[in-house]
Amino acid sequence: MIQLEEAGKVPNVMSPLGDTVTLTERVESLALRYRDAKPFPYLTIDNMFSSALLDQLIDEIPPMTDAHWVHHDHEHEEKYGQRSALDLGQAGFRLTTFLHSAAFLYFLSEVTGIWRLLPDPYLQGSGYSLMPTGSKFDVHIDRNTAYETGLLRRIALIIYLNKDWQHEYGGQLELWKPEGTKCEVAIEPLFNRTAIFEVSERSYHGVPATIKAPFARSRNSFIVYYHTASTDEGKVAPHTSIYAPAHYQQNQRTVRKLVKDLMPPVLLRRLRKFRPPEVR
Repeated sequence: MIQLEEAGKVPNVMSPLGDTVTLTERVESLALRYRDAKPFPYLTIDNMFSSALLDQLIDEIPPMTDAHWVHHDHEHEEKYGQRSALDLGQAGFRLTTFLHSAAFLYFLSEVTGIWRLLPDPYLQGSGYSLMPTGSKFDVHIDRNTAYETGLLRRIALIIYLNKDWQHEYGGQLELWKPEGTKCEVAIEPLFNRTAIFEVSERSYHGVPATIKAPFARSRNSFIVYYHTASTDEGKVAPHTSIYAPAHYQQNQRTVRKLVKDLMPPVLLRRLRKFRPPEVR
């Protein structure tokens, strides 16, 4: 069973996870926190995994060469993603095997309420993720399907690998309102903190503030996605990352200002009479 630090309590999960996972609260409590969370279902768990295992995971981070990394560098995003699951070391292989095991899938289903979860052994878009000083990842909703299999992404799990990380370094994972207009939650990327959140058409998130860590440091994490073959909500059109409308509001304000400046005052006053009331 899951190791539970509070004596005398046994979690209601019928899967033997051994000593790989340590929890300080019951699975039912975790499930309640996840499902009641705002702005969308999410959960953070501290010290869930063995610190010794994560230390080994850090030691196995591949060298920063093109052979091991994909450098995502464009207007909305700069980060380094692991090129292939074949670059995992022994600790990475052990951890990934565990995270993809039936036992852990049952645990995730108990927590999230999403059943028949499927792993991604190829780590498409996941594995190690490094964000050096000066980088960012604008607020977005995730790609909703796996690259090759077409499976639907449902859950993201992020394990942070940043020892002695200071708040002023930045790198907080921001969870935004379903409309993508405002940050509601900021999660510090602290060592051995695990974030689990729903991947959906309303789960806007990102690291929009530029990383300001000392030059030799980067914001490091290990990411795993979980999928289902279908959803009760029906099929959705596959898409890549969709960025929050807030990133385009400046251009919209510029257009509105231009229209205001060019439109005759009489016509502008007439149009204002038909403006719908503001909802508060």
